[in-house]
Amino acid sequence: MFKTIANAFRDKDIRKRIFLTLLMLFIYRIGTFVPIPGLNFEAIHDAASGAGSDNFFNILGAINGTLSQGTIFSLGILPFINAFIIMQLMTLIIPKLERLSKEGESGRKKITQITRYVAIGLAVVQAAGFVMSWGNNFTGLFGDGVANVWFARIMTMIILVAGSTFVMWLGERITEYGIGNGTSLIIFIGILSTMGNSIIKSITVMSNQTGAELMGNIWFFIGFFAFTAILFYFIVFIDLSERRVTVRYAKQVKGNKMYGGQTSNIPMKVNGSGVMPIIFASAFLMFPQMIASFWPGSDFYNGYVKYMGIGSPLYSVLMSLFILFFAFFYAQIQFNPIDVSRNIQQYGGFIPGIRPGKPTSEYLAKINNRITLFGAIFLAIIALIPSLMVLLIPEELGLVNAFSATGLLIVVSVALEFDKQLDQQIMMKTYKGFLK
Repeated sequence: MFKTIANAFRDKDIRKRIFLTLLMLFIYRIGTFVPIPGLNFEAIHDAASGAGSDNFFNILGAINGTLSQGTIFSLGILPFINAFIIMQLMTLIIPKLERLSKEGESGRKKITQITRYVAIGLAVVQAAGFVMSWGNNFTGLFGDGVANVWFARIMTMIILVAGSTFVMWLGERITEYGIGNGTSLIIFIGILSTMGNSIIKSITVMSNQTGAELMGNIWFFIGFFAFTAILFYFIVFIDLSERRVTVRYAKQVKGNKMYGGQTSNIPMKVNGSGVMPIIFASAFLMFPQMIASFWPGSDFYNGYVKYMGIGSPLYSVLMSLFILFFAFFYAQIQFNPIDVSRNIQQYGGFIPGIRPGKPTSEYLAKINNRITLFGAIFLAIIALIPSLMVLLIPEELGLVNAFSATGLLIVVSVALEFDKQLDQQIMMKTYKGFLK
């Protein structure tokens, strides 16, 4: 990967794209430090810090990378992600959206525009929930009085929605003019910043300790990173694993030339759905907790955190089941064995030992279901490991927020995808130079 980056910086156009991407990400990071006027920033920060790892705002901050709540980018890119998930589901349910998804570039642009509107609507709802949950931590922008406090609340909602919309715009600009997927890179940089803050906090805590307590936490610290490195290697190994189905093409004589007679393969990734099943499952389980967190201290909130909070047995079971379901659901969206079988037959190809037509589609569906099951089990295991680590890692070290299943998978997936995008850009420039 480092060799790829070095080669990329030698090309002027690619170097320009990289610097533009870094500039956009830098602008995003600045926004995560800008507090909202009229809001008691310190009170919000203390409430979020002392709420525990099962608090919704801490989960939100782990994805967005906000050091504390109450900044103009507190919503971050999450409304757009939720809107994207909703549109993915609606495309399968609503026939008109399904037709749009099959109309090529024009249909994709229309669906993207609808997704933006849905994201803004979700941002309004979430901003209203934030204002409710922050309670009396508002101060009048133009003096004391109930009217000024309500004006501050309304302005806070507007700022949160505008901030989320601006982050969405930044992600689209990175995708269009930079390198890689902008939304993924924004989440990627947020997760890395959260991990970095947790590591700094851990080092600060250990610097104030002595004796047996210090030695015990040092061993926890070393063991944590050794285990994380092994887990990273395992995630990369599975992410790059694939099943290759051999396809042979019959020889055809057209005029004086012979075509075909070649052997190809269909690559079927073990974890073809990537991190999406975990994101889908997390969204379903986090939504009730998000609603409950608007009324902290209520019986519903306390009951949900107790029986459905992160680390609880019921949460682990439901998370695993949702991951299995969404892994198969997403696999059906990405891979259609009937279409693949039809294309193979159309170009005179066949799978050795399998008859063309329906037997080929059934064979491909069987293989797809098997590797999808293995990939879903892998995702479920990865998702449940942090719940176990929460019980083992001392809470005062602050490493709990640094260890996230979704975070690890996103970091690996985005890094590999970024490397692949750079390789493609370099290859395009190489071919261009060769043709000249």
